[in-house]
Amino acid sequence: MNANLKVASNAMDKIVALCKRRGFIYPGSEIYGGLNGMWDLGPLGTLLANNIKNEWWKSIVFSRDDVVGLDSSILYHAKVWKASGHIASFTDPLIECKICHERFRVDHKKDISEHENMHDKPKWTEIKPFNLMFKTYVGPIDDEENKTYLRPETAQGIFINFQNVVNSTRVKIPFGIAQIGKGFRNEITTGNFLFRVREFEMMELEYFVKPGTDDKWYEYWRDERINWYINLGIKKNNIKLVDIPKKDIAHYARKATEVWYNWPFMGFGELEGIVNRSDYDLVQHSKFSGKDLSYQDEELNEKYTPYVIEPSVGVGRALLAFLLDSYYEDEKRVVLKLHPKLAPIKVAVFPLLANKLPLVNLSKDIYYNLKEQISGMVAFDDRGNIGKRYYFQDEIGTPFCITVDFQSLEDKTVTVRDRDSMKQERVKADKIFDYLVRKL
Repeated sequence: MNANLKVASNAMDKIVALCKRRGFIYPGSEIYGGLNGMWDLGPLGTLLANNIKNEWWKSIVFSRDDVVGLDSSILYHAKVWKASGHIASFTDPLIECKICHERFRVDHKKDISEHENMHDKPKWTEIKPFNLMFKTYVGPIDDEENKTYLRPETAQGIFINFQNVVNSTRVKIPFGIAQIGKGFRNEITTGNFLFRVREFEMMELEYFVKPGTDDKWYEYWRDERINWYINLGIKKNNIKLVDIPKKDIAHYARKATEVWYNWPFMGFGELEGIVNRSDYDLVQHSKFSGKDLSYQDEELNEKYTPYVIEPSVGVGRALLAFLLDSYYEDEKRVVLKLHPKLAPIKVAVFPLLANKLPLVNLSKDIYYNLKEQISGMVAFDDRGNIGKRYYFQDEIGTPFCITVDFQSLEDKTVTVRDRDSMKQERVKADKIFDYLVRKL
């Protein structure tokens, strides 16, 4: 860690405040008092989330020959959830206070203890299962025949399209189907900002393999996924792989590993899950639909139901981890040391003085040229003094700032300032793009 910087001890409070102040994240429905477990991404938060999704998609799909993409609908036939087991077993243990009727997850001991401290001898109901799926109805009639659910995961959309993908593409085992999309879980208790919410976006891969090779691929994806975070700037001492005991994993899983991040509100806890789902899902959907979802291996002249390795992470939880891990402050400034690939704004362009037209004109020429050339957002800023502009860009994570000054008018060079070191370098104006490409 840089000796001149320190992690804020109350990082969550400061991150939440920064996110609203600078337009990363707003409370959902705030003007009406908010809606628990809902958050809206502001302009910078939208850019950051899109960058995270783009990097995931590049890593999982674009850079590989064995993975294709999918975008399934949010609403599925109700039988999908019977086949998957979600109707029967997608539940959390719930207790309710008989006095105030507030509900809690049984395993959230801290919340229950705080409630007991606030109330004089609260009376609890017996523990009962609570299904986390949101119910809805398809069509104008609200009856059992038209009932379905908002999806709590995107994975089932992949499984029910397995044969469509096999038949319409040239994929061969082993191969994967990736999807990024919204999921909805009616969590009993939400909290810790984006960590536990009711509406979220998921990045999921279902990687189909021949039975007997699943352990090899399971180990492969464990390594791939933790390295993805490290390569995008998460510090190695803040992240680790943890194997989950058999008694604590889902009923369909053979093995499960979680990528744990060192959250300030709880210590190490889940960021992403990697699961060997066996052949459970394809077998179940074959059984309930009556359709054969096995795979004909032409090379081996063999027919089998593939096993599935699933890495899955929420965009919001990943976004929160990247924000927390990049947040630093010293006596003078707050800095989001986001990896340049994730930074919402890649470079900002300033005229030294906003009231000097030649400086403004040259600055805007550079700004518009970079907007056409750089894959990512470029900002122009002429508000306030130059120091405040630098510190504003530091706070939102902009890696580089370009300042056009009076020397620029003479020799066509500009000052490029590095966010993390604050070092400045003179660069020829017509070489800025090449310079930034090397840095970014």
